[in-house]
Amino acid sequence: MHDESTREFSRRGFLRHSAFASAAAIGGSALTGSIAAAIEPIERSGPAQFKFSLAAYSYRTLLQGTAKSPPKLTLEDFIKDCAQMGLEGTELTSYYFPQPVTDEYLRKVKGDCFRLGLDVSGTAVRSDFGYPPGDERRRQIDDVNRWVDHAEVLGAPVIRIFAGKVKKGSTPEAAHALIVEGIEECCDYAGRHGVYLALENHGGPTSTIDGILAIVRDVKSPWFGVNLDSGNFRSQDNYADLARLAPYAVNVQVKVVMKGPGGKKKRPTVFSRLAAILRDVGYRGYIVLEYEEDGDPRTECPRYVEKIREAFG
Repeated sequence: MHDESTREFSRRGFLRHSAFASAAAIGGSALTGSIAAAIEPIERSGPAQFKFSLAAYSYRTLLQGTAKSPPKLTLEDFIKDCAQMGLEGTELTSYYFPQPVTDEYLRKVKGDCFRLGLDVSGTAVRSDFGYPPGDERRRQIDDVNRWVDHAEVLGAPVIRIFAGKVKKGSTPEAAHALIVEGIEECCDYAGRHGVYLALENHGGPTSTIDGILAIVRDVKSPWFGVNLDSGNFRSQDNYADLARLAPYAVNVQVKVVMKGPGGKKKRPTVFSRLAAILRDVGYRGYIVLEYEEDGDPRTECPRYVEKIREAFG
């Protein structure tokens, strides 16, 4: 990063950090629910409306090979399975694209989906905005922006992103400023290409409802929202947390189990409760099954797709 841009980042980061610290001094903590509740929900029009998709991550054991054996299925096989399940969409996780990803391949996939009557409901990337200015931070931001370009070719309207983690020697406040700054930079690029970035409640600062809302509140972009993941909170009342996050969702991923505090106790997800939460906020968009259990995904995913469709119908 050039010296000038580094100084500008530091100046903006200092101002954001100061505002964060001031909020903490006034309200006790910038991560409290009362302060986080000040963010604006996604504007919606009309009654709730749901479409259904499946995340390629559900097929990860079939789509990723090892040093000794190739993948059992291709991304094209996964797309065909989505069509056979009667889904409206397919979520094409970035991890399973042949490397290097070319526009020619993306256009082929887009055409395959169109002929099968499927939307590319979205894609998903790994990202970590917690790095300080330097080569690794630049690589993280450039990778998200590269997938914005890929999403535009695919016709995918949204990319799921992660916030990242607090790095060794840093502080939660400094990491917060870095994460917000990085997301805003990527949203600026994504908006110029008509692609939303959706932050998932996924570990680190986003592992709690107050933590993710603190970030969402501070990101200033009309091309930003939340990827609500039903299985990633581990609290005393996961449904209450999801209800607080739902007004900001632009994409929803549904897992078949939830976990309590410490992640030790699994219990089946009550899909009808999720449906009620999303109806209450007028959510209009995709409900994406992300299957993470040990069963054969080609057997289990169709079964759970039908359960979810029935609960949200």
